[in-house]
Amino acid sequence: MNTAAPVIVLVGLMGTGKSTVAWDLAQHYQVPCLDTDKLVEQRMGKTVREIFEEPGEVFFREVESEVLRDCLHSPEGAVIAAAGGVVLAEENRKLIKKTKTQRKITVVWLHALPEVLAVRTAKGSHRPALDMDRLQVLEQMYALREPMYREVSDVVIDVSERSIESVTSLIIDAMDEAAIWEDGTHE
Repeated sequence: MNTAAPVIVLVGLMGTGKSTVAWDLAQHYQVPCLDTDKLVEQRMGKTVREIFEEPGEVFFREVESEVLRDCLHSPEGAVIAAAGGVVLAEENRKLIKKTKTQRKITVVWLHALPEVLAVRTAKGSHRPALDMDRLQVLEQMYALREPMYREVSDVVIDVSERSIESVTSLIIDAMDEAAIWEDGTHE
């Protein structure tokens, strides 16, 4: 296990750029990029949309929890793009916090207001939760999930007016700053 390699978990609503930022961070740190939605799809042999349709969201959330557990117990460093709803299950929030006590992980909440995300997600058709009134659904999700994201996060980054490169850079800076303080090499 490479102890110098970080474990970074990205959380946030759909449309915040978790998957793209995770890929960039994984490239920077030379660690695997683990996208929980993609891993669920691989495990089930279906798209997220197909899983939501049959066997349903409850089943999706169960598999999502298994995938999150596997990702958090990866023996090496990794960047994990957690699905937007991963924080809904109390067991997942407890698992994230417990894992923090067992190994060094940093949870970054990529934050943006629903109005911004409604525009960003307008192009995609793979998000079954947004088939209805996109803005209203995102506002409801935000109201419900905001305290849960806050509960598990170590770092919060507002991604509303930032490029992917800027967000990635901010996370790298935050990780570097945390490492300096941990090593005791700060002034």
